[in-house]
Amino acid sequence: MALLVRLLALALALALGPAGTLASPAKSPYQLVLQHSRLRGRQHGPNVCAVQKVLGTNKKYFTNCKQWYQRKICGKPTVISYECCPGYEKVPGEKGCPAALPLSNLYETLGVVGSTTTQLYTDRTEKLRPEMEGPGSFTIFAPSNEAWASLPAEVLDSLVSNVNIELLNALRYHMVDRRVLTEELKHGMALTSMYQNSNIQIHHYPNGIVTVNCARLLKADHHATNGVVHLIDKVITTITNSIQQIIEIEDTFETLRAAVAASGLNTLLEGDGQFTLLAPTNEAFEKIPAETLNRILGDPEALRDLLNNHILKSAMCAEAIVTGLSMETIEGTTLEVGCSGDQLTINGKAIISNKDILATNGVIHFIDELLIPDSAKTLFELAAESDVSTVIDLLKQAGLSAYLSGNERLTLLAPLNSVFKDGAPPVNAQMKNLLLNHIVKDQVASKNLYHGQILDTLGGKKLRVFVYRNSLCIENSCIAAHDKRGRYGALFTMDRMLTPPTGTVMDVLKGDNRFSMLVAAIQSAGLTETLNREGVYTVFAPTNEAFRAIPPEELNKLLGNAKELANILKYHIGDEILVSGGIGSLVRLKSLQGDKIEVSSKNGVVSVNKEPVAESDIMATNGVVYAITSVLQPPANRPQERGDELADSALEIFKQASAFSKAAQRSVRLAPVYQRLLERMKH
Repeated sequence: MALLVRLLALALALALGPAGTLASPAKSPYQLVLQHSRLRGRQHGPNVCAVQKVLGTNKKYFTNCKQWYQRKICGKPTVISYECCPGYEKVPGEKGCPAALPLSNLYETLGVVGSTTTQLYTDRTEKLRPEMEGPGSFTIFAPSNEAWASLPAEVLDSLVSNVNIELLNALRYHMVDRRVLTEELKHGMALTSMYQNSNIQIHHYPNGIVTVNCARLLKADHHATNGVVHLIDKVITTITNSIQQIIEIEDTFETLRAAVAASGLNTLLEGDGQFTLLAPTNEAFEKIPAETLNRILGDPEALRDLLNNHILKSAMCAEAIVTGLSMETIEGTTLEVGCSGDQLTINGKAIISNKDILATNGVIHFIDELLIPDSAKTLFELAAESDVSTVIDLLKQAGLSAYLSGNERLTLLAPLNSVFKDGAPPVNAQMKNLLLNHIVKDQVASKNLYHGQILDTLGGKKLRVFVYRNSLCIENSCIAAHDKRGRYGALFTMDRMLTPPTGTVMDVLKGDNRFSMLVAAIQSAGLTETLNREGVYTVFAPTNEAFRAIPPEELNKLLGNAKELANILKYHIGDEILVSGGIGSLVRLKSLQGDKIEVSSKNGVVSVNKEPVAESDIMATNGVVYAITSVLQPPANRPQERGDELADSALEIFKQASAFSKAAQRSVRLAPVYQRLLERMKH
């Protein structure tokens, strides 16, 4: 019996939520938004919901926190009104909306929710009103009075002129022969209507908006004795054609139709699924240069990427967009879908000329501008959209523009325009060769680069990749923005013109008169071979001025002591390559001498041991050189430091002695036990 009681208690505990109430299924987005509106309106009494109304319109929304604090819908200001939540009504003399609406049949409930025109048209048919007043269980998506009034006159005339066929069929298409509440309205589902079993497309969006054939639910879940009423903002019509079939019959899609056929996307656009096609019109194709259009149409891969960039992975009705959101295309890029007033926008542009054309497998929005993805662009087209026009002009002047529009796989390391704030350099043979060394012989991606990787350039140089905590650099130049990957080429936006290495560290020092005294010191200290061989060094190179600042006696003494001189010089050599773009705020670089060098960067000024550097990033094949105007001194072993070392040693000895003492004590305690065991063994 006790076991049974415990099992029952466990079952009850599993059924209860954290607050001790019976666990309930997760709320739908619509229910969460309605709950938010109810919380915002509770100060006005029970069952009061806060509603945002768009100024200058009759549009009202139950909204989430984000929209509430922004106080805008599609960029337009809203005012807050407070009204009874669905299913409740006011009582004279009492606060809020304390009374639940009395249940009546579907026909009468149409009047309660404000769909009196639907009620009127139902009355005109011979069959529908008795059905709505009789037994059964139905759902009706009832258009608002404004929805009926907005129908074109010829459409409305054709309906009311034949009430027992056209009007009856239209109303039955708004009905389902069972009760369906919003919690059951799932995104992408289809409901079978009472008109020839035709489907009604349902979309339930994360922001709480629910659409029926792209008509928005205004008031939902109004219960009736024989069903439920949902008020919607449009009169919906049957959907008969797939996206592909609509493309084939629309005159404005002539170019799109040919492009789809050439790319082989027919199967996708006529198959199952729920997509959004941002369908470019003939006008959209005519806006781009003929050369670009012909290139893309003649390249199956680029064409497929272009078209896939116009297909969103899920159906998106215009009514569901109340703020901006990011949506991924089949091609893999992200489009910013937003709205401005009544206009739908793509990447901030109001390029949609016709919206919410419904298909059996999604929705179509007509657009009058092509959305060309990076993957279908040439290097020249990628660069045209970036802040690198100066280097593009230099490439043209150098006769290298063919590399920007060809089909050779390349990567352009393009310095930002701000690099040339003092003016663009003249284009001569030397500059042409430097520009060729900004073009890598492969189409690479920054996410695949690794530290120490070697990149070959068209100019014949080998460039090294350096990966730091907060930056990714190629030689002395670091990537300033996300790279763009085109059809054949990739574009890296760089923070400076890069300097390919021209020799070893010793070659660099010997070739610069500023370092003649340093070169002599290196030779005296026996470090020439070190700085000539392969390696990864960062050398803080004191200039002649730095050596002359040392008193002559001290300098002569230093130069006369090869061991001490080598020790000092090794302190100037880091054991890895650190270019200025990888420094961040502070880096402690281990030197060949053993102590660490503190390298920092602030406001573009590099300092070593808090002394400003005269020149940074002089690149060598086995390292990088910084020119400094003082000779660095290794930190001395101060008494305090030696005392700390002695204290650490004493502490370690104490720990070992303590452990030995404990082991000895344990051995003493166990000795009698061992003695008894030995005696038993003797017997």
